[in-house]
Amino acid sequence: MTDRLTGDRYVNPYTDFGFKMLFGTEMNKELLISFVNSLFDGKEVIKDLTYLNTEQLGTAETDRKAVFDVYCENEKGEKILIEMQRGEQQFFKDRSVYYSTFPIREQGRKGEWNYELKAVYVIGILNFTFYDEDSDYFHHEVKLVDINTKEVFYDKLTFMYLEMPKFNKTENELKDMFDKWLFVLRNLSKLMSRPDALQERVFTKLFEAAEIAKFSKQQYDEYEESLKTYRDWQNTIETAKMKSREEGRAEGIEVGRAEGIEVGRVEGIETGRRLERIEMARKFKASGIPADIIAQNTGLSENEISEL
Repeated sequence: MTDRLTGDRYVNPYTDFGFKMLFGTEMNKELLISFVNSLFDGKEVIKDLTYLNTEQLGTAETDRKAVFDVYCENEKGEKILIEMQRGEQQFFKDRSVYYSTFPIREQGRKGEWNYELKAVYVIGILNFTFYDEDSDYFHHEVKLVDINTKEVFYDKLTFMYLEMPKFNKTENELKDMFDKWLFVLRNLSKLMSRPDALQERVFTKLFEAAEIAKFSKQQYDEYEESLKTYRDWQNTIETAKMKSREEGRAEGIEVGRAEGIEVGRVEGIETGRRLERIEMARKFKASGIPADIIAQNTGLSENEISEL
């Protein structure tokens, strides 16, 4: 059996349902442990994880349309926040740092406390890129570093980002568990059978859990709804960007030509860029996307958006 919406055999992990089912349930905790350990590459070995309530992170309801998260704690009390981010945000780095503060602050103790903290890891699986100039650099590990000495100043706060569109290894090029996990995340919904390169026991469990034919009626209905939301979101964003880019560019060129001088050309291009953002915001707004999400994607203020 395949999904009647797409013909897929396996669940799409870029949907809210797929991500939470594979990595956010107690019965599939082994998958999450294997994935996280593959990221640490032997530097940290996690034996067990405890799922924590994501409401502790204080995430806004609007984030749910673009970000799915799993929040957990290892046997040493270290906090691990894993996010699947399918939508690009203008202030992505700011948002990532902001949400890292919640696992830090919740460690505070009343009364006598020496401020010792457990490590916090923020893992971002990104369905977009933020460093276009280097197509091979997709795995980022970020810590607080002393600028002069280049030494790590504080080793208990780590950000790991995976720019998934840049991972293009084929099955024959997979070398280790890290490669294999990224291959699965990038290609799972496109596969019609389990690849020969993925013979580890953990992948046996993953492909069994991900097979749509084994879903209950309720699971299948929830997945269909999640898949529709994912596709609607992707189509809305891409269509609005494409149309506004074309319209803004054309209008900007016309303004530049009318001026006939270099200043006019520059102003025309700038005007075109602004018109492009405005047109994009109008389309987002007409599609029912919240003003704060529109602001993150266009650079306009929420006040400007409300007046459109």
